[in-house]
Amino acid sequence: MEKRFDLVGIGSMVVDLIYRTPRIIGGEEKIALGKYDSGEAVKMLVGGVALNHLSWASLLGLRVGIFGKQGDDEYGRFLRAGMDRYAIDKHITLDGASSSFAHIFVDGEGGRAIYMSPAATGETTGVYLRAEHADYIRSSQMLSTEISQLPLDAVVAALEIAREAGVATVLDVDIPRSDALKSLGGASDFERALKLADYLKPSKACVIEITGESDALRAARILREKYGARAVVITDGEMGCAIASAELNDRVPAYLTKAVDSTGAGDAFLGGMIAGSTYGLKWKDTLKLANACGAACCEISGATPDLSKSRARVFGFYDGEPVTAREFAATSSSQSSSDPYLNAVPHFLQIAVEELDKLRGKIGGAEYFRRAADLITKAESQGNRIHVTGIGKPEYVAGYISALFSSTGTPAYFLHGTECVHGSAGQVAAGDVVIAISNSGETGEMKATISALKRNGALIVGVSGNQNSWLANVSDEFLYAGVEREGSPLNFEPRASILAEIYTLAALSIELQARKNITRAHYNAWHPGGTIGKATAEPEVDL
Repeated sequence: MEKRFDLVGIGSMVVDLIYRTPRIIGGEEKIALGKYDSGEAVKMLVGGVALNHLSWASLLGLRVGIFGKQGDDEYGRFLRAGMDRYAIDKHITLDGASSSFAHIFVDGEGGRAIYMSPAATGETTGVYLRAEHADYIRSSQMLSTEISQLPLDAVVAALEIAREAGVATVLDVDIPRSDALKSLGGASDFERALKLADYLKPSKACVIEITGESDALRAARILREKYGARAVVITDGEMGCAIASAELNDRVPAYLTKAVDSTGAGDAFLGGMIAGSTYGLKWKDTLKLANACGAACCEISGATPDLSKSRARVFGFYDGEPVTAREFAATSSSQSSSDPYLNAVPHFLQIAVEELDKLRGKIGGAEYFRRAADLITKAESQGNRIHVTGIGKPEYVAGYISALFSSTGTPAYFLHGTECVHGSAGQVAAGDVVIAISNSGETGEMKATISALKRNGALIVGVSGNQNSWLANVSDEFLYAGVEREGSPLNFEPRASILAEIYTLAALSIELQARKNITRAHYNAWHPGGTIGKATAEPEVDL
């Protein structure tokens, strides 16, 4: 069979919800969580033992894929969007009850506590894998799997399919044996999984429980002799790692760095280890590359790489023999690198839905809009008016929103953004509210307009996709309307960001409309024409 992939993996695919905490607390304790610089109390990131190491392997140029179960839900859509972002091919069935998530609490020193919900991953069975994913496993040079959230019979099935097909295997034993036997399956499947794997990467806690040995190198030798693996590699935090193999029995020191968040450092290490092996490096250099990935991971928040800087950081740390790594395949797995517009329409439709779902998760419910609505309501009660403006594409959003507000009980006036500094600022009186829309929040013309309006006494409700922007900082109230992806192969043209601006301001219009208890009769009075006028008109009564 043709090998489409260097690596495919199955295991944890998890939405990581990451909180900042002054310290990791114990039972019966309470503590106030911190906030990020952006003002968020929680970050929602792509994560999971399998998805983490696949993203780092992909970053280093490997052709990778992931398979298994997910739910057709918000978290699942968020994860699949992340897979696209990290160029990870997907062979996933959406028949899980729900997608997996984890609550992660990180202290100021990078220490963490993790609470996981396996969800769909925990529903995976060996029978299901053989029926749905056997050919996908056979299409790769290497298979990676885990003992963490995946039931042991599914782990065994994946390893057996790979062995039958001559596919090399890596097993990440992420939890102690006793925990695995409590929640994932029986002792016989646990032992068989470790004997089937070509390469073992057990956690330090697992190693100590099985061998009674706290020294990583001695433990690696014991495990290799016990299970017959080609190599056993054990990560040891700031000490680096230890390996027992035919080529090398030694320790490889870690690279020193200031840890921001140690979440996923071991997974990043595994991605680098597999990449080094794929590129044919000797074991010592393979583990140097793995340690470099672990160090780069500790410098960022979350467990998956920062596409703007993590690859450069990995090769900044790495000091082994030169490696000719392929470039990261930045195009989506749903698109061809030779034809970036292949499947572009369904790709956009999916991205748009996913980005609005993420935005909904960030802004929450009605409470988020109340302060902006209070500002507008107070201005109206004092006889002041509402205006809506924008520069470029947001200008058209401003026209629509001013019409929407006006037809739902909040009279609003379109204000031409660039004309504002050429006399149109006279439309706005002191005490009026101006809703200003700008995706970047940094546009030069917008800055000039807002500065002029504020000098004349206007109050500003800023709407932007950048919470740290100039517009956000000078606004009296601010509404976030951000997206990560516009949904096109170029990812520059405003598409999803325009939808986000409309989505946010339409929600604000609902809050204002509800406060005024706008009835069908009110609406018909402002919109008597057309089909809507007919539909909202009170039925005539025969006398």
